[in-house]
Amino acid sequence: MDSSEIQAIKNRFGIIGNSSGLNHAINVAVQVAATDLTVLITGESGSGKESFSKIIHSLSSRKHGPFIAINCGAIPEGTIDSELFGHEKGAFTGALDARKGYFETTNSGTIFLDEVGEMPLGTQARLLRVLENGEYIRVGSSKVLKTNVRVVAATNVNLLDAVNNGKFREDLYYRLNTVPIYVPPLRDRGEDILLLFRKFTNDFSERYRTKPVRLDGEARDLLLQYSFPGNIRQLKNIAEQITILETDKELPISIDRLNHYLNPVQPSSRKALVPLRSGDDNGTSFSERELLYKVLFDMRRDMTELKKLVRNVLENEKYGGDILKDHQELFSSLNSSEPIITTPTIEPSRLLTPPPSRTVDLDRYSDERDEIEDVVHVTAEEESLSLEDKEKEMIIKALRKNNNKRKYAANALGISERTLYRKIKQYDIEE
Repeated sequence: MDSSEIQAIKNRFGIIGNSSGLNHAINVAVQVAATDLTVLITGESGSGKESFSKIIHSLSSRKHGPFIAINCGAIPEGTIDSELFGHEKGAFTGALDARKGYFETTNSGTIFLDEVGEMPLGTQARLLRVLENGEYIRVGSSKVLKTNVRVVAATNVNLLDAVNNGKFREDLYYRLNTVPIYVPPLRDRGEDILLLFRKFTNDFSERYRTKPVRLDGEARDLLLQYSFPGNIRQLKNIAEQITILETDKELPISIDRLNHYLNPVQPSSRKALVPLRSGDDNGTSFSERELLYKVLFDMRRDMTELKKLVRNVLENEKYGGDILKDHQELFSSLNSSEPIITTPTIEPSRLLTPPPSRTVDLDRYSDERDEIEDVVHVTAEEESLSLEDKEKEMIIKALRKNNNKRKYAANALGISERTLYRKIKQYDIEE
């Protein structure tokens, strides 16, 4: 085919670019379209493989027949046989009626099997039978049916590697690969990148009614050198982002501004709650111990604050003094000037990077650990129960003092009315 014929095909199917690899793939697709040969289109994800299947179908004798594109990787393994070949009523749970499969509904047309490398082995055997003699059997049936369908397959994985790993049938591979078409990745298409970028930005500027963006020389060079792992799909997304987000479109996009879209700063994830282990896996890492102590320090701080709150409330109550005298052991560790316990700060770098040695000085935690062990293992449960009793008793007194009016009782206790309502339900207090 000469260049004018290839350009006509590009215009018809919306293909942008003039690279030699792209032109060769189009030439092969046009030549094989007039036959009924099975075609295997290979190329990276997002490189535009489906466009070539449409070229083959539209230029073939089946162009008036149906065309359907199926992503084999998107259909669950348990239903793909039914989707492709149909099923009989009662063939499986949920099969309330008989159903025609794609090979039946697309008879005399073309089926495009995208991501064919993801097809289960059992389905591969069924597909091989269709390719060899045009026969298939519905799920749950024993009747052999015939179909006249052309198969165009595509994959972004190396099927030979899949064959060697036992994930793809070798006989099916050679049956599909009758005519191979390789679609080059965007990074190998040179100036096509700039043509596509201009096309996308112009389209998006018309859609969003804004002025199209331009690139300066350095930005164009950067775009040509970028690897584009997502190929055309990624370039289109970048063009749309720039069209929408760039407010100053009078000046061309600089290399720094373009690099912001090509290499976006990933948002930092939330701080890890479980730190990385050090090289020694025979015990708990230092970071894990630090986190454990941090949690215990928080518990101790909360207990101290709660005890202070209870004491302050009791001191302001009519009979609070008597309660304090009866339970001096609960508040003996407190004094009015006792500071709130602060939690040791653990730097993020300490959590994410294991220490160079497992020999760590933990003496600075020794006193706190001793106190924590006493609180947790000796008195925590008793104090918790005692405080619950006192809390219930204070709530009852506050309600009686304020004639069971929750709003005023909550103000007297220094808590919200919603919290008071929850506590009343929790302690089953009769109003």
